[in-house]
Amino acid sequence: MTTARESSRSGWRRRAPFITVAAATLGLCLILGACTGDDGGAAPPSPSLGWGLTHTQYSAESGEPAAVETARKALASRSLPQTQHIMGWGADNPEPAPGRYDFAALDARIDLIRRTGGTPVITLCCAPDWMKGGRPGDTDWSRDALETAPSPEHFDDFAALAATVADRYPDVRHFIVWNEFKGFFDEAKKRWNYEGYTDLYNRVFRALKRVNAENLVGGPYLNMDSFGPGRTSYASPLRGPWGSVDRRVLDAFDYWNTHKAGADFVVVDGSSYTHDDELLPDRFRAVDKFTAVGQWIRGRTSVPLWWAEYYVEPGADGDHDRWSEPLRVAVQAAGMIAMVEGGATTGFYWNPQKRGAPCAGCLWRSTELTDGTGGEALPMLELLRRFDTEFPPDTRYRTVDVTGSEAPAVRVLGDDEATLAVNTRDRAVRVEIDGRAVDLGKYQVLWLWH
Repeated sequence: MTTARESSRSGWRRRAPFITVAAATLGLCLILGACTGDDGGAAPPSPSLGWGLTHTQYSAESGEPAAVETARKALASRSLPQTQHIMGWGADNPEPAPGRYDFAALDARIDLIRRTGGTPVITLCCAPDWMKGGRPGDTDWSRDALETAPSPEHFDDFAALAATVADRYPDVRHFIVWNEFKGFFDEAKKRWNYEGYTDLYNRVFRALKRVNAENLVGGPYLNMDSFGPGRTSYASPLRGPWGSVDRRVLDAFDYWNTHKAGADFVVVDGSSYTHDDELLPDRFRAVDKFTAVGQWIRGRTSVPLWWAEYYVEPGADGDHDRWSEPLRVAVQAAGMIAMVEGGATTGFYWNPQKRGAPCAGCLWRSTELTDGTGGEALPMLELLRRFDTEFPPDTRYRTVDVTGSEAPAVRVLGDDEATLAVNTRDRAVRVEIDGRAVDLGKYQVLWLWH
């Protein structure tokens, strides 16, 4: 990815590089609880956090010591919001049997977030086996078992576990309830069991508020799945050239939104491609779905909008030929622009970390590598850090003027200080941005400052 520092074009003011002091100060503040507001009391947590990442099965809390240190330095160079699940995706079963806890793995992840100056967010998923029909002391890590929801008679037990987690990590103020309605699909009714999820959500919400009234809680973390324009089953009015969002998802959102005990922010996730992995009308314009979904949600609630996950590349976890990294970064940047245009103030990149190399779309090289490259930052992390720096939640965006015959090829986002320009073509283009000529290479992502 090219920045304005690498461009010889005149007329754009260069901004100072990242400063790590703010990240280190925030990390210390979180650990010691020393943040204060103007009134001398503790600063209230913000319901909008900016642009960060989700830790998955492998992260930077273990591996080759030198690689771990490199990865941590890469993370600490910009204070980012970081989220971790309480079970799965790198965390062990937190309560293998009633009242018997094991927080070692979760402790390590939260410590990683603290050490890198991040704002910690906890995703309250998934549930111990004994809460969903399993035997106390056992843990079935198969996907079907992990993604089973707690049974209704154990909703209070899960809420109690959530409260225990909140009490254990008093510096954590942001909690997401569950993940993608996992285990809440009603096969008989062929729709989401939104009544069940909302019941669980409300119990967790109240439990977290009892621990600390300043804890911020959000849901419903629905997957905004969509079908192609030709599909009529479960089609909805939320549609565009990219397709239409599954009506059952919208019904679930509306029920939760009407019957929730409260919410400090709204959480969704989704992909720009359809249920059948179609990128319509093409991979760059498919991201307009993020804008449409955001606008639909903003029409129903005034609390901040979060994207817990967002995907632009079908089959990214498969073994097929992948996109080039410049293309991947460009489409990702276009997707982030689209989310902002839909009103989002917070988003978490799902870091597809692997043990080895290569790792398409990863934020840093695996910390297991022993060739001296382990932990090194990759282009996607640079995009994430820069986007979060230039466009924090309180950004006042402005209209960026793009002209010239190639103008339709360039997506832009800007405020009074910076402009992000993305070339969506597989060739170089020249356009005028706010009256100044700018050359963009194939799939180039370019930052310009005024």
